[in-house]
Order: sequence, then structure tokens, then C-alpha cells
Amino acid sequence: MSYTFFLLLLSLVHSTFSSLAPTDRAALQSIRDSLTDMPGSAFFSSWDFTVPDPCSSFSGLTCSSRGRVTSLTLGPNLSGSLSPSISILTHLTQLILYPGSVTGPLPPRFDSLPLLRVISLTRNRLTGPIPVSFSSLSNLHTLDLSYNQLSGSLPPFLTTLPRLKVLVLASNHFSNNLKPVSSPLFHLDLKMNQISGQLPPAFPTTLRYLSLSGNSMQGTINAMEPLTELIYIDLSMNQFTGAIPSSLFSPTISTMFLQRNNFTSIATSNATSLLPEGSIVDLSHNSISGELTPALVGAEALFLNNNRLTGDIPAEYVKSLINGTTKQLFLQHNYFTRFPWNSGLQLPDSVSLCLSYNCMETDPVVGLSTCPIEVAPLLSRPASQCSRFYNHSSTG
Repeated sequence: MSYTFFLLLLSLVHSTFSSLAPTDRAALQSIRDSLTDMPGSAFFSSWDFTVPDPCSSFSGLTCSSRGRVTSLTLGPNLSGSLSPSISILTHLTQLILYPGSVTGPLPPRFDSLPLLRVISLTRNRLTGPIPVSFSSLSNLHTLDLSYNQLSGSLPPFLTTLPRLKVLVLASNHFSNNLKPVSSPLFHLDLKMNQISGQLPPAFPTTLRYLSLSGNSMQGTINAMEPLTELIYIDLSMNQFTGAIPSSLFSPTISTMFLQRNNFTSIATSNATSLLPEGSIVDLSHNSISGELTPALVGAEALFLNNNRLTGDIPAEYVKSLINGTTKQLFLQHNYFTRFPWNSGLQLPDSVSLCLSYNCMETDPVVGLSTCPIEVAPLLSRPASQCSRFYNHSSTG
């Protein structure tokens, strides 16, 4: 009998310490009232406020032993808006909203949530600016607001948060310049916004992933030089100019997308490639001139088409094609004069090579058989075009 009483007492103690705090219960009720399951979704089916302990029954809810909400995960497939009552959950460390159709602004009072480490509110229809109260989130590690309709100037305080490691604001409507970055970021994704101006003078050397593609940024990318540990970089579809720093062609890089800018040269001091096998490098649709450096040979996929490259293509690229290290080599729409190809050689079936529309005569089977379908079916540029280009280059 005493043992049964002990178990009953233990159960009562557990219930006392895990039952939801009244303030958090009221906040959750307000959050529930502002959101609705979309057709086919049943996320809120477990949110029954008549139960004694929501902490043990509500989907997406984690509580501390004292009944305070520490993690709130909402969705997917919800509509409505985010209630300002989120700010009442003062013990919250993680706030996640899965993809859906939630609209309206971000709650204004994030300064009452000092323990937050993760905010992920992606792929909804949130609008308006990022509240200034985000500047007080000194423990924030990850902020992902991507694929919404947020707008306004890119807040300078975001890139100075002392513990922020992951910042993803991709596919919104943020504008103005990117301010100096002092947060110890290793992942920064601002692609598909309306950011303009030049790069800040420096980035944290901790960066491993950087995407600024699809903006309106300009100037040189010299600020990238110290970033020798980058694994992924995407600056495509901007208006960057000047030389591409040699430090970017490092053994750590796996993906480099710099296409559709106004780069004029590849500033590499390496006579041999440092790129790892399996890497992808796209420098197409720029204004890169001069002879092709062997420093890019190690890439599995290399896109240099639609530039102003001249002279002979180094023999190292042929070797890389034959041994299968390079599987895609697109050099069309340049001004190359020679491809050192031996008629006895044969490309592996896995290789795609395109040499179309240069200033050389090459076996059409080699030059055109694997070109993209949109490439004009002309093997060489008109001789008059090549003559004018080279005459202009020699006199310039």
C-alpha cells in the first residue's frame, strides 16, 4: 500500500513540474487563434487546451521541467499570422515555422526572448522589415527567414550578432548595401534580393558557404581573398568587375558560381591546379580575357564559355578530359586559336566538350557533338571577326 502511495506521489510531483505555466498557456492560445490548418493539414489536432498537460500532448512543443516552453515548431501548411504573444514565451530557445501561407509582419518584441538560439521561418508569405528587437538576440546561432516577402534595408545589426553562425535571408526583397560583417558566420545566404553597392571590406574568415547571387552588387571581390576555407561560393548574376582572386581556387572549394558578371581576368599565380576532384567552376558570361591558365584543370565541371579568352588551350585540359577527371568542359564563344587534340584520342562517353564559335578549326565531331542545344551550330567564328579582335588586342 505504501509503495502504491509513493508512486502516486511521484506522479503528482512530475505533473506539477511538467504542467504548462499559465503565462505560456495563454501565449499558446493566442498563437493558436492566429493560425489555421490549411486543407489537408492536421497540425493543430493535438492542441486541446482542456488537457492538464499540453507539454506532453501538443505537437511541436517542448517544455522545461518547470513547464516553460523552450521549443516551438509550427506547421507545415498553416495560414494566418504570427501572434505577438510569441514574445511571452521568454524561455524559448528555438522557434520554427515550416513552409505554408502565413502572412503579415514578424512579431515586434524579440527582445523579450534572450535565450533564442534558432529562428527558422522559411517559405511562407511574411512581409515587412526585420524588427530592431532582433539586435538584442545575443545568443542567436541560426536565423533563416528565406523565401518570404520581407523588405526594407538589410539590417546592419544582423551581421554583428556575437554568436550568429548561420544567416539565410534568400529570396526576399531586402535592399541597400551589405554592411560590415563581424559575426562569426560560417554560412551566409542573401541570394535573390535587391542588395546593391560593393562588398564590405572584410568577411569573417570562418565562412564556408557564401551566396550573394541574383542581386545588383558591383565593384571588385578583393574582400574574398582571405577566405581560404570557402567550400561554396555563388556571386553569380551581379555586376562584379575586376580580377577573380587566386585564393578562391583553393583545395577546399567544391562549388564556385561566378557567372554572369563583368569579371575581366583570373588572377592566379598557380601554374598547376589546386582545385579538388569533383569541383564545379562556372565563370561563364563574363569579360575574362587573356590566355587560359592551367590552374582550373582539376574541376569536374568547368564553364568558361562566353568570355574573351584567347590563344591555345593548354594540353593539361585534354589530359584531364581523357582520364575522366573533367567531365564537362564548355569553352564555346571565346577566341581560342588551337585545341591540342590528337586524332587518335577518344573522349570517354561521360565527357561533354564544347568548343563551338572560337577562332580555330577543329574536328566538328569533337567540337560540337556535346554542345548545349542552345549553342549556334557554327564551329568557328567568322574569320573577319577573329581578325578584328586580334588586331584590336595587339594595337590596344
